[in-house]
Amino acid sequence: MKSLGYVEKAPGELLIERFYTAFQQGDYQTMQSMYHDRATFSDPVFGTLHAPEVRAMWEMLIKSGKDLRISFHHVEADRLQGACSWEAWYRFSRTNRQVHNVIRASFAFDDGKIFRHADNFSFWKWSRQALGITGLLLGGTAGLQRKVSDSAHHNLTKFMTSMQAK
Repeated sequence: MKSLGYVEKAPGELLIERFYTAFQQGDYQTMQSMYHDRATFSDPVFGTLHAPEVRAMWEMLIKSGKDLRISFHHVEADRLQGACSWEAWYRFSRTNRQVHNVIRASFAFDDGKIFRHADNFSFWKWSRQALGITGLLLGGTAGLQRKVSDSAHHNLTKFMTSMQAK
């Protein structure tokens, strides 16, 4: 039989595409449902988070990101692992500065869900956009990264507490 050029996508590829499509649409509930109950997430700003924090982080970022726009591409995955590139454009709320972040994400899957998600990007490039001269001068230091990470964790904890009160 002659092939019509259709290639069935791997489960991991479909999972990544569904995740970032939900992200583009601001659908944090779908994103949250895609994480395994023992999932972890890591990036240069938040460090390592566990499933409840990961789910809350996406909700917080979507709810606070009024002008957030994302794109994704180069999705590669199989049943167990995957990766993609994605980009985010938004205004950093603390400084009102415009940010364009270029990220490489890697994933591990278990039971058809995201088990491990790691976003990698240049903290220095991000900080010089988000923080201006402070990021330009200090973005390569562990001290600034720790301060930004502490602030991100504080904001996430505050958000999670406010959501529990509702």
